[in-house]
Amino acid sequence: MVTKIDHIGIAVKNLEETLKFYGDVLGIKCVSQEVVEEQKVKVAFLPVGDTEVELLESTSEDGPIAKFIEKKGEGIQHIAFKVDNIEEAIRELEEKGVRMIDEKPRYGAGGARIAFLHPKSTSGVLIEISQRD
Repeated sequence: MVTKIDHIGIAVKNLEETLKFYGDVLGIKCVSQEVVEEQKVKVAFLPVGDTEVELLESTSEDGPIAKFIEKKGEGIQHIAFKVDNIEEAIRELEEKGVRMIDEKPRYGAGGARIAFLHPKSTSGVLIEISQRD
């Protein structure tokens, strides 16, 4: 089902400041930025080898990233695994008793189709599955 780690999502308060750290200190350059209105988030993608770091800044005080930062502070918010067929992956996970946040794929950043697994089924880790065509 899973073919690789697609990206690691990191919740940040200030995207531009964080991008300076990743670029100036670590030498990791941003290749794209976009706003995903549905998720109330501005994202930046930074490739590292064959995976990416996804920095997420909330565009709204009531957005999921803002709530995450308020509760847990800045840091790793989710890990995303690449799958070849997201509908099949969701069905297989549900058959195995995994509680899903998304029972159907939705639009994610970078043109991906995504679905989240509930942390209560994954030892407290928010896991995303992602299909990019």
